[in-house]
Amino acid sequence: MSHSKFKAMLSVFFDIKVIVMVEWVPSGQTVNQQYYTEVLTKLRERARRKRPELWRNGWILHQDNVPAHNVLYMKQFSTNKIITAHEHPLYSPDLAPCDFCLFPKSKSALKGTHFVSAENVKAKTAEILNGLTERDLRTFFEHRQHRMKLCVSAEGNYFEGDRNCFPEFVK
Repeated sequence: MSHSKFKAMLSVFFDIKVIVMVEWVPSGQTVNQQYYTEVLTKLRERARRKRPELWRNGWILHQDNVPAHNVLYMKQFSTNKIITAHEHPLYSPDLAPCDFCLFPKSKSALKGTHFVSAENVKAKTAEILNGLTERDLRTFFEHRQHRMKLCVSAEGNYFEGDRNCFPEFVK
């Protein structure tokens, strides 16, 4: 198996109905508080346009423990912009739907394909993301609820099994 000669970092923001925003981190960009502030500013505008009913009634952002997400400045930014951010539990099994649903499904669809450029990877990834249905997204969140129950049962400790939403796609 050959490995890619390039890497690309992707952030996907979605809810139970629609992918709200896809953000490719520019090559060489560090995900710091300045960059993340720009991303959240774009996300707020996209959420306002794509999901106005949530914009009026409030919405919750679940983010992982990346340091740029948890600095005091980002917490103040979220508070000032009326973004309720649920913090990811420390040392927990992956509870973010991207980690156990979206990315495994995407990686499985990309596996075995030789791409000549990062742009080709991005185009194919866009095709995969655009092909997700509301049912797929709902499944992601249902699976998250199930995993959260497993995490509570394990008292926050690591637990085995139940690794992804679509085991038929992940080899």
